[in-house]
Order: sequence, then structure tokens, then C-alpha cells
Amino acid sequence: MPLFNWQALKSNQVAGTIFNELDDEHVLEELNMVAFEEQFKTKAQSPPVELGTLKMKLAQKTPSKVCLMEPNRAKNLAITLRKEGMAASDICCAIETYNQKALSLDFLELLERFIPTEYEMKLIHNYECEGRPLDELSEEDRFMVRFSKIPRLAQRISTLTFMGNFPESVHLIEPQLNAIIAASMSIKSSSKLKKILEIILAFGNYMNSSKRGAAYGFRLQSLDMLLDTKSTDRKQTLLHFIVSIIQDKYPEVQAFYTELHFLDKAALVSLDSILQDVRALERGMEVTKREFSIDKENPVLQKFVNNNNKLLDSVIADGKTAQDVYDSAVEYFGENSKSTPPSMFFPVFVRFIKAYKVSVVSKLPQMDLIAELKRRQVSPLVREGKDGAIEDIITGTQICECGSV
Repeated sequence: MPLFNWQALKSNQVAGTIFNELDDEHVLEELNMVAFEEQFKTKAQSPPVELGTLKMKLAQKTPSKVCLMEPNRAKNLAITLRKEGMAASDICCAIETYNQKALSLDFLELLERFIPTEYEMKLIHNYECEGRPLDELSEEDRFMVRFSKIPRLAQRISTLTFMGNFPESVHLIEPQLNAIIAASMSIKSSSKLKKILEIILAFGNYMNSSKRGAAYGFRLQSLDMLLDTKSTDRKQTLLHFIVSIIQDKYPEVQAFYTELHFLDKAALVSLDSILQDVRALERGMEVTKREFSIDKENPVLQKFVNNNNKLLDSVIADGKTAQDVYDSAVEYFGENSKSTPPSMFFPVFVRFIKAYKVSVVSKLPQMDLIAELKRRQVSPLVREGKDGAIEDIITGTQICECGSV
């Protein structure tokens, strides 16, 4: 007779299910299986099974183990324990002694999901109060009984996980904080960038003076418009022309981008997320210190706190510095730091630098845009810059225009 290739459940998997209410032996007593065997026999058919023999085999079924855990949770715990391949006593001993070498971080993070719930603790307590033997429990439940006996279990696993992840967390956080600090400070302190923006402000006011009046500043996103504003014949952009003016009149600032550092890296940083990670390290260290205050004789906790306390203080200080210098830089350029994350702020400058370098390489004749400026300029500026910069720049442009006639 062929085999029925089903997925069989074990005795500890049917507790509380419909299968516990079924009586397959009664069905076999009711039916005549001769016709069935005749129709499903194979070529190498073995002699028919005696019903009495089958009943004996069914009677010898392994007695069901008592299950305290919910079946799916017990199944997942069994998979987790099987992956690590350690005895329950060894696992629990490693947790009690903070033995980081014995337990992998992945296993600890999985094991954290199986910290006994309040309901499970109650079931374990009731089972023990009844004086019933542990041998009647499934393997997973026996582990949970031992697991639940570890003092401050949640805090211990949290501390072990924190200590194991701490070096990598600091390694990931510090470069991102340093990128924000370096980019923010360099962009705010660059005198050459300041002059570039001054030149752009002058040209924008010159072009708009007949219709809008002079502006005191502009949003940084306006830098993208330098490529969209084209000359009459559309052969060159406003940025091309400004690059020519910088090269001719202000050569000392044409390499302004050399004063700006780590803009690309800072643009990839989520400052809010990084600061949350720093706060998580703070909380983790607080839990670890509390554990150490309870277990002062533990050498693992003592070594970790002594070796990493100052390092964490440094990371926390860098986090505050990064937030402060970033807020200062964003507000310095007229933007709102609360609504302008690094992923919006720094890419504006990255794009501008890239477009500026391309324009330097592909600089085109200036005369068409000079004519465009002359056409738009029908009335004098109503405002002069604080240091006369607008007048100087426009005057320089007019000299350039006159010299080329």
C-alpha cells in the first residue's frame, strides 16, 4: 500500500486542537478496510494488517506532553534553541554571568522575544504549586521554567545586547556626527562662498529691479534656478555668465568649494535618527550601570562601564555639538532648521558646486547675456548693499559691457 505523504503533527503540537477530540481508532473499527487495501495495494503488497495488531500499535502511541506555551510560540522557541545548539542550563548560566562570548548577539536578540509573559509566569507558578514533575512538560516549556528563574531577566538580556552592540553603534554614529559638524562649520565660515552668494544676489536684484524691487536675500533653492535662467538665444545660462564674471573680476573666490568639507556625507545623514541612536546609547548605559550597582562583583560589567563611560560622554557631547552647529548654519542661510533636514540643506550646495564646476569647463561667450541684462534694466536699483557690493558688481559688469563694444 502506498504511503500517504502528509505533514504529521507531534503529540505536543495537538494540545488544545481539534485533533485531541478525534477518535481514529473508532473509525477503523467501524469500517471494512479489505476493499480499501484491494484498491490501493501496490505490486509488492505486504500481507494485510491485522486489526488487532493495528490497535496494539495505536495503543502504544507516545503519551502527550503537557504544553504551557501557545503552540506557535513553542514552535518558534524550539527553532531558536535548535539554531544555537546549547543546553538550556548553559544558556541560562551565560545570561546570569553576563558571558558575552558564550552567546551570539543574534541569538540574544531572538531570545529576548521569549522572555516569559505575565500569563506564562502564572501558568509556570500554578504547575509547580501542583507539584507536578517537570518531565511531563515539553522541552520548550522546561526551558521556559529554567529561563523564568533568572533574576532581572529582561534587564540582563537588554544589558548583554547593549554591551555587544555598543562598539559597532559608536563606530556608525561618530562619522555621521563628524560629517554634520565639519560640513556645517565649513559652510558657515567660508568667506569665498559668502562672496559667491553676494555676487548672485547682485545679479538677481539687477535683473528684477524693474518689476520687483531689490531683495535682501534669497532662499537657497534659488541656486538651482541659475541653470534655468538662459540668455536671449538660449545658448548659455545665468550661471555660465556669473562664472565668467567670477573668473574675470573675482578670481580669488573661484575655487570657493575647497573651503567646504564633507557636504556629500552630511547630506546622507538623518540627524534626528542619529540623535535618537545617541539617546538609546544613553539609556542602555543607564541600565548597565544599574545592573552593575546591583552586581558590583561582576568583572564583565565593571570592565565595560570603566572602559566605555568616557567614550559615551564624548559621543553625547558630539551629538549636542552637531545639533547646535547645524541649527546655526541653517539659520545663518535664512532657512528653518526644524523643517530643513540635512538631506534638504546640504544637497543644495552639492548641486550648486557640481553645476558651477561644469560651467567653468563649458564657459560660453558672454555678450548675449549682457544684452539680456541691458534689456531688462530700465531703472536704477533702489537699494545699495550694506558694503556697496551691488553697486561694485553692477559697475564691473557695465565696464565689461563697455569694453566689449
